[in-house]
Amino acid sequence: MLAHSVFFRLKDRSPAAVARLVEGCRTHLAGHPGELVFAVGTCADYDREVNERDWQVALHIVFDSHAAHDAYQQAERHEIFIAEHADAWERVRVFDADLSVCQARGG
Repeated sequence: MLAHSVFFRLKDRSPAAVARLVEGCRTHLAGHPGELVFAVGTCADYDREVNERDWQVALHIVFDSHAAHDAYQQAERHEIFIAEHADAWERVRVFDADLSVCQARGG
């Protein structure tokens, strides 16, 4: 599996601008072939030394394979998302990680 995590810092950090990008992620980036997990959200209200807080929107997608991720990168809906929202970004950081499955501990 491959985890694709993207952190967006926006030029306009207003609630309306943040909501627009979150909705754009939901509209264009959810439901691609090979997606196992899709999640999008905003910076949590934790003011701890170890927390990075210089971003407004986080996107997390777990793909079943590198091939699924690579197809997503070239998909028309992904390209539309970039065309519609890139002007709003001040900075984008992408973190891709190979994942292995672990048994979750229940409580």
